[in-house]
Amino acid sequence: MGLFNRTKTADTAGTTTTNTVGTAVAEAPAGPGLGHLTGDWTIDTTHSQVGFAVRHAMVTNVRGSFAEYDGKLHLDGTHPGNSSAELVIKVASIDTKQAQRDEHLRTGDFFAAETYPEITFRSTSAERLRGDSYRLTGDLTIKDTTRQVVLDLDYTGSATDAYGADRVGFEGAATIDRTDWGLSYNAALETGGVLIGEKIKLSFDISAVKAA
Repeated sequence: MGLFNRTKTADTAGTTTTNTVGTAVAEAPAGPGLGHLTGDWTIDTTHSQVGFAVRHAMVTNVRGSFAEYDGKLHLDGTHPGNSSAELVIKVASIDTKQAQRDEHLRTGDFFAAETYPEITFRSTSAERLRGDSYRLTGDLTIKDTTRQVVLDLDYTGSATDAYGADRVGFEGAATIDRTDWGLSYNAALETGGVLIGEKIKLSFDISAVKAA
């Protein structure tokens, strides 16, 4: 994300807004200089990554990513609580750098990619925490199960690229329990413990382009 000229934000007094269900919530404004972010953005998948890591054999992490996905953002640079995000991931594009493992992940033991070809995330609320840190809450659907997840995000900057496109960057992370979505396959180890950890660390490096 080093291509961005980072614009730091300043902590200012919070304001009160009303969310989509009519409940008053406290909101920290985005700070000065971020009004230009307001608008609709499309995730540039060639300069972004949606990744994950899971404990393997109790001793190390296996990392992977999804090569095919589409996403869009609506940002409100003045009132972050009005912002939203949507992400649609193609399950079959999973890549852990080991073809046999990837094929297993596509089967009914895990994602059942033929039956459930997409993973989706749709935000339900957004808030600024402090400085350049934000929190996005939303519904994550894997297979036939939808559960709420919380993503912590850092705004990494904005810039106009060499082709005249306005870009914005975010880095984010979340931790989920895969069994909450029915991904419960495992195998016992002879030395004790299990082959695959239940906790999944999700990571997001996002570069988005502003709609004309």
